[in-house]
Amino acid sequence: MSFDLPSWREIRHSGFFERERVRKFLSRQHLRQAISPLLVMLGLVLLGYVGTQYGEMCLEQRRLAQEWRRQQDARAVGPHSVATLTRLSVPKIDLDSVVVEGTNHKALLLGPGHMRNTPAPGELGNSVITGHRDTFFRHIHELEKGDTVLIERDGKTFKYEVIGKKTVEPDDLSVLRPVTASQLTLITCYPTYYIGSAPKRLVVFSKLIGEDEAQAQSSAGMHY
Repeated sequence: MSFDLPSWREIRHSGFFERERVRKFLSRQHLRQAISPLLVMLGLVLLGYVGTQYGEMCLEQRRLAQEWRRQQDARAVGPHSVATLTRLSVPKIDLDSVVVEGTNHKALLLGPGHMRNTPAPGELGNSVITGHRDTFFRHIHELEKGDTVLIERDGKTFKYEVIGKKTVEPDDLSVLRPVTASQLTLITCYPTYYIGSAPKRLVVFSKLIGEDEAQAQSSAGMHY
């Protein structure tokens, strides 16, 4: 017994391709319906993570601001009290935050970080502070020559003036080089609005131009 294979015309008119198109369409619909809830859940998880990190940052900055204020009040009463926290403010970009010690991932989630093994801000040498481009240092790219950077620590206000900025490779350590004068170097990832891991570093240099006794200021005005 022999069987004759159906001709191409017979297959085309049998509705086979129409049924195949419907089957594929339904498969894609089912896949989309299965993936959509997963994407929503993933989005909610990411949103929750970011919100948690930002909330932790705000709470820690508030705590540091209160401790900084307590140190200033204690120093006003007893000049020999030792103040260890540093307050960084940049009027042009509305930055006002307490600096944390260290530049590891956890530290930089809580505030701008003073790089260990560099002088404390206000002292002689190249003091380096780094910060994330999407939080504390997201506007330092706007700084230009002549802009003011203020450091408050140990009962004194140190006034710096921006003298320049440049972009460098992440492994360029020349910006950490010691100097004889009092210099403040701010570093963040760059470009500021780059999606993903930014390929460059933005470095802002400033020099000390004045030093005064710190004026009492409300910690409630801190911005980041």
